[in-house]
Amino acid sequence: MTAYRIGADEAGKGPVLGPMIGAAVRGDGERLPGGIADSKRLSASRRESLAADLWTESEIEIGVASVETAEIDDPETDMNRLTVAVQVRAIRQVATDGDRIVVDAGDVSASRFGRRVTEGVETDAVSVAVTAEHGADDSYALAAAASVIAKVERDRRMAEIGEQYDGAVGSGYPSDPTTRAFLTEYVETHRELPACARRSWSTCADLLAAADQSVLGEF
Repeated sequence: MTAYRIGADEAGKGPVLGPMIGAAVRGDGERLPGGIADSKRLSASRRESLAADLWTESEIEIGVASVETAEIDDPETDMNRLTVAVQVRAIRQVATDGDRIVVDAGDVSASRFGRRVTEGVETDAVSVAVTAEHGADDSYALAAAASVIAKVERDRRMAEIGEQYDGAVGSGYPSDPTTRAFLTEYVETHRELPACARRSWSTCADLLAAADQSVLGEF
């Protein structure tokens, strides 16, 4: 089996609120803390405990990057390219020449995703070999570790956003009742979206349209 030195993944591709976070973990996959798994399979407390262990392990290097809402809403890009970008930004913080990297493919074409990550990471001084697979965070410890780091950082950012708005904003996913209630109340009160919202998401467009109809009904 290939001995990878770096695993990468991202969290927050689908939410309507907040940034997308990418993470890269570099080290020996055999020496990671016990219990590492895809972040979706772990409780919040377990993710936080594992992330703390990873950050304090002297032989582990971690890179974390973000794509903020303004970049997500840019009509000149798309989520496939942004998922590449956020992983590349994290990987470049820890990659060295000759590293073999496994990434969780954020595109229907894993090979295309891997090629784009390779092109983004490589420089004149750094040449890497990238393997992209769907579900890599379920199959490779380093990718799973990256998923944990990314998810914990994404949750931390969402907690910060909640503090900015003096209340609960939820997970940021459109299916989260807390998130939907926050957005609905904010738009009804301010007749605009909060800065943390991904304005290009259909959820936001629907809420604004409903608010416009409400205003028209007042005349």
